[in-house]
Amino acid sequence: MNTQLVDSLVQAIRSLSSAERAVLEEKLFFDPHEPTLDDILSLAMRGGSFDFLAQESDLYSLDDGEPVDVA
Repeated sequence: MNTQLVDSLVQAIRSLSSAERAVLEEKLFFDPHEPTLDDILSLAMRGGSFDFLAQESDLYSLDDGEPVDVA
């Protein structure tokens, strides 16, 4: 393992501005072949698969169940 290279990369990444880091993250983690979240949401909205939910009654409210302790 080339730890010197890794250390140099970490130092270079830490020196980037937040805008530069955002661009780096997009290039590292975004696959242009995968559909975006907007693509998926648009497909779901136009496809009609979830239209039945508009007629469903609200089964739950904020008063239902027990409070969840997040601490």
